[in-house]
Amino acid sequence: MMVIGIVVAVFLLRLWFLKISVQHERMILKNGGREYGVKNTKYLTLLHILFYVFCVVEALIRHTSMDARGVVGALCILFSMCMLYLVQSILGDIWTVKLMIAKNHTYNDHILFRLVKHPNYYLNIVPELVGLTLLCHAWLTALILGPFYAVVLWRRIREEEDLLEKVIIPNS
Repeated sequence: MMVIGIVVAVFLLRLWFLKISVQHERMILKNGGREYGVKNTKYLTLLHILFYVFCVVEALIRHTSMDARGVVGALCILFSMCMLYLVQSILGDIWTVKLMIAKNHTYNDHILFRLVKHPNYYLNIVPELVGLTLLCHAWLTALILGPFYAVVLWRRIREEEDLLEKVIIPNS
C-alpha cells in the first residue's frame, strides 16, 4: 500500500498547485489577461486524471509493492514535483496550469527557460508520468494513454510556441 500512498500524496500535492493556479487565473483574467487553448487544456486535464486513476488501478490489480523500479519511479516523481515548484516560483503570479497570457505579459529570461524550453512539460510532466508508470508498474496505462498524452502535450507546446512568438516576445 506504500505505492498507493505515494500516488495519493502526489495527487494531493497536485491539488495544492491547482489551487495556486486557480488563484493566479482569476487574477490574470481580472487584470485583462486571456486564456488560450481551452479545448486542449481540457484534454490535458482529463488525460492527467485518467493517468493517475489507471496507474492506481493497475497497481491494485498487480498488487504492486515497492521495489527497485518503484524507487526509481518515486525519485522521478520527487524530481518532477521539485521542478514544478521551481517553475511555479520563477513564474510567480503568471504561473497557471492553463495556457494564459497576462496583460503586458513579458518573456521570462530565467536561466532555466534558456537551458530547457518548456521546463514545466519536460522537467515536470514527463518525469511525473514516467515516475508514476514505474512506481505503479503501470505498463498498460503508459502504453494506452501515453501516445494520446504525447499528442495533446505536443499540441500544447505548439500553442505556447505560437503565443511566445506572436504575443509574449513582442511585448518584451
